[in-house]
Amino acid sequence: MLALGRELAARGHEVTLQTWAKWEDEVRNGRMAFAAAPEYHVFPTRERPMKPYAAVVRAAREMAPLVQEVRPQAVVADILTLAPALAGEVAGVPVATVVPHVYPPAEPSFPPYALGARLPRTALGRAGWQAVARVTAAGLGQGRDELNETRRRLGLPAQSRFHGGISADLCLVGTFPQLEYPRRWPPGVHVVGPLLWEPPSESVELPPGDDPLVLVAPSTSQDPGQRLLRATLAGLADEPVRVIATFNRRPPPEPVEVPPNARLVDWLSYERTMPRCDVVVLHAGHGTLARALACGCSVVACPAGGDMAENAARADWAGVGVRLPSSLVSAATVRLAVRRALAEPKIRQRAAELAAWARRHDGARAGADLVERFARSD
Repeated sequence: MLALGRELAARGHEVTLQTWAKWEDEVRNGRMAFAAAPEYHVFPTRERPMKPYAAVVRAAREMAPLVQEVRPQAVVADILTLAPALAGEVAGVPVATVVPHVYPPAEPSFPPYALGARLPRTALGRAGWQAVARVTAAGLGQGRDELNETRRRLGLPAQSRFHGGISADLCLVGTFPQLEYPRRWPPGVHVVGPLLWEPPSESVELPPGDDPLVLVAPSTSQDPGQRLLRATLAGLADEPVRVIATFNRRPPPEPVEVPPNARLVDWLSYERTMPRCDVVVLHAGHGTLARALACGCSVVACPAGGDMAENAARADWAGVGVRLPSSLVSAATVRLAVRRALAEPKIRQRAAELAAWARRHDGARAGADLVERFARSD
């Protein structure tokens, strides 16, 4: 959202970005107006438990004065934040959605999103997933009913479609089209490319030498024991590579042994570091994965939770890296995966192709073009 908002502001538009207070300086530095988003616990709350959709109703009502004050020509909301989308709809403002990862709604023959299964290659495989889709439709129906109850409480009409939190008018999918399975795209859905942004940071000193450079980029929210970090440092200790690793300001609970060919830092800039890397070992959070691919790095994807299994499956399907299930992560398996990521020409070539695509297609610019047209069409 910061990437998209900065691009719109640079074009002279008045942009208000509502987010948590910790991002206020970055919002204002991007020449946008800052609005504080409600910050209360949902999954789960601490002192006063609140169901997710009850929190959406509360937040949407709290947003009403902001929408009235700004009087926007469009509201652009993250897929995970229903409140601003509903507040905009209540006010009669056109609403667009940003999906900052691969598109979640699946075709009937696709495996369910986030399961981590690859696209089927045979008619039998497609038939199997179609059977599963008939079962998962019950869960989608429950989600639709809960959303419709939320809409009712806000005075909005019910919807008959699934995935009603995604705008039917404009949806910006912030990923590589090469990570999307072939499908029939709904009207208004556009894959614009990754929406890349990171806070300013200084460069770090890399391990000396000319051997291939491997970056260990673990998740900031998963793997608190830094299992992937430890396994990679141990597995590559005697390999003809250099390793730069970070624990992303989440110190390991126990000391980590750093071999002579490696350097461990608390934080580093992916934007500055990844262009100098050959392989990135990561948990496959979409932001880190997209940055690595935009820089031409092949990846070793070890999903830990959330949508990481889906992202790892897409990277494997697209041929840009090696997928290693979290349950199999060890020094030996990471070592073999990195060897493969370095040695297979097809993986390196495919990663280079995605980097070339990223140089030709700026996701924020493409998204801003669509938002401009959308806002002016009202």
